[in-house]
Amino acid sequence: MRRAPLALALGFAAALAAPQSGARPAKPPKLVGHPQAEAQTLDLAKQLIALRSVRGSGNETGKALGLVKGALVAGGWSDSAVEITPVDDTAYLIATWPGSDPSLKPLVISGHMDVVEADPKDWTRDPFTPVVEDGILYGRGASDMKFDAAMATASLIELRRSGYKPKRTIILQFSGDEETTMKTGKIIAQRLKNAELVINIDGGGGTLDEATGRPLYWTWQGAEKTYVDYQLEVTNPGGHSSAPRPENAIVQLSGALSKIGAYRFKAELSPLTKAYFEKAAQFETDPKLAAAMRAFAANPGDEAALAVLRANPSTVGKVGTTCVVTMIQGGHAQNALPQRVTANVNCRIFPGHSREEIRNELAGVAGNDVVKITDVTGEDSTESPASPMRADFVGAVGKAIGQTYPGVAIIPGQSSGATDSMWYRALGVPSYAASPTFSKDSEDFSHGLNERVRLSNIKPGINYFLIIFTDLSK
Repeated sequence: MRRAPLALALGFAAALAAPQSGARPAKPPKLVGHPQAEAQTLDLAKQLIALRSVRGSGNETGKALGLVKGALVAGGWSDSAVEITPVDDTAYLIATWPGSDPSLKPLVISGHMDVVEADPKDWTRDPFTPVVEDGILYGRGASDMKFDAAMATASLIELRRSGYKPKRTIILQFSGDEETTMKTGKIIAQRLKNAELVINIDGGGGTLDEATGRPLYWTWQGAEKTYVDYQLEVTNPGGHSSAPRPENAIVQLSGALSKIGAYRFKAELSPLTKAYFEKAAQFETDPKLAAAMRAFAANPGDEAALAVLRANPSTVGKVGTTCVVTMIQGGHAQNALPQRVTANVNCRIFPGHSREEIRNELAGVAGNDVVKITDVTGEDSTESPASPMRADFVGAVGKAIGQTYPGVAIIPGQSSGATDSMWYRALGVPSYAASPTFSKDSEDFSHGLNERVRLSNIKPGINYFLIIFTDLSK
């Protein structure tokens, strides 16, 4: 998956629905226990982590989905209500819990079952052998996102076991290639385009205090930037290196790349990003950065504030569209003039701008007609609008976080990466990334080595899911 860490969240402070405490850590919650669901969450998460659901030869995504189906069928779903569909070397799952009112559009719970590759020789522990040490579960997919998949599945089973009968149909779906081509996510969204709204459990989440481990704030994502790759190409007849010509493909392209590298797209604020800077500044320990966040929220044209924000890796992606050169290739011999040179420019486009608009802007920046710029992203990404600030969703997550983590600030936001939510939003279906899992920033190893998640998330996470699944389906 091409996305930034959970820490890159953007907020809308006016929509805060839980009790607020500024930057003060919250008190430990008093929660209802659900022993069966808690045990099933850990057991299922460990079984899923043990399967190598990675694109390519030996992909075990289908087997992982089979484990989920087995749990759901044992929990009361009919075999026909849980569909696993093979696609290429992977598969996807759609499980339906019919509501009592068929006239209501369904509530969709969205996630993915594939993970990024992991080489055992690089890890302290084997990535596909789940290990629990000191209350932490280690393994590929622990945080992205097999633990959350297991917890959501166990929570739905617990809800059904309690005798709850939803008025609105609830659909649980897991895609099988979100980390790569995102093909199955697009297929699922097309099939479920009549949904009322989507809760995407692959995104959002909470932050724990580094020193105390207590919860500080929680984010959900209501929008995301568009992922795009542009190929820049210069071709030339070439020739012998002993007879240089005025036009050299490498020199021509490098000049364009230098201009693009120095270029800064117009700074932008949306209702989401404006309030993020206002709210998140309360948690920023660097006074200079906090001041810049407040100043930018008040005036996006403040150049001094922009300089500070653009110099910080955690905030540069929040102030507008970004484009960076990521690959370059050219020349065919040491003693020959280059005939063809290409480079890849990767962009994360602020919502509201099309891929073609940004391509044209890059062409203007390059300022050289011999540089051909082509959108090579393909079908793996799409432009998508921000989801609306729906009162039912905001109320449900506000209630859920307020009860499970009293006093924790809620900061809704925008992702700088790509998730399956984009496929739904592009079809006009509101989608909200809203995982209940909390972690320290220093323990965020999604896509990296020694991925992990704290088991202390299980009890509050199940309480959270039971609240939002009930409130949004009744």
